[in-house]
Amino acid sequence: MPAPYSDDLRTKAITAVERGERKIDVSRMLNISRNTLDLWLKRKAQVGDCRAITHYQQGCRHKITDWQRFSEFVQQHGDKTQAQLARLWGDNVTQQNISDALRKIGVSRKKRPTAIENAMTSNAKHFKSD
Repeated sequence: MPAPYSDDLRTKAITAVERGERKIDVSRMLNISRNTLDLWLKRKAQVGDCRAITHYQQGCRHKITDWQRFSEFVQQHGDKTQAQLARLWGDNVTQQNISDALRKIGVSRKKRPTAIENAMTSNAKHFKSD
């Protein structure tokens, strides 16, 4: 998300309009859009100031919120892949949710199934009877 305009620029624009200058002239002089200036004036009328909104939640909430329980779950099922962990956790959690949660608690992810499983599947191909 781009950075908001500075508070100094906002106050200059609003004081210029309040002095009696035309909105279109102010917007051209300060190189802002007319719509932006209108939004700042509307915000000043509603809230009392025209400062940018800060400290709001960006993005979605985490599906996994009990980090202590999740950490214990990962310790208990450390040999599983993310997809397997997602199936075991339940609560409509996806592999990507597990990946995000693992990154948040600082645990590296398991990249692939164990070597034993791979060896068993490759050996099964050799003993397959037709």
